[in-house]
Amino acid sequence: MRRAKATKSEGGSQQEGLPKWAEDEIKSAQFGKPETIARTGYILDIYESDFKVDIQVYEAMPDGRTIVEGLDVPRSMKVSDFMKGFVYEFKVKLFTAPLGAKLLELLKTKFDLDMKAIYRFELQELQLMDVESDLPAASSSSEESDDD
Repeated sequence: MRRAKATKSEGGSQQEGLPKWAEDEIKSAQFGKPETIARTGYILDIYESDFKVDIQVYEAMPDGRTIVEGLDVPRSMKVSDFMKGFVYEFKVKLFTAPLGAKLLELLKTKFDLDMKAIYRFELQELQLMDVESDLPAASSSSEESDDD
């Protein structure tokens, strides 16, 4: 099956970027009520002046990603206390804005993107995990004898 050549449409040439109507739809996306999700992972990078962090989580987010870049951090949190590479439990507010059918088709055909919505993530709280305490102790204190 031959692939059709890109043609001109409402936004001008399809060769570069999104058409204006698609940009407008994305910019005016309406986010619904947030859902709070918990994930464990670690901080990859910290942007103190912007109150943002990049994190990697062990369990994928609802959209399938395991890395969240530019996660918004509330100004009430002390970003300078965050530590890279340590395991945390993150409670994240997930905001979702669905996309229209026409935009979904454009993203799939032109950019090979299969996405149904735009997601925004905001850190609600984080808790440093005590990972070392999960390791088995060197000596077992609960040895039982099974003598007959």
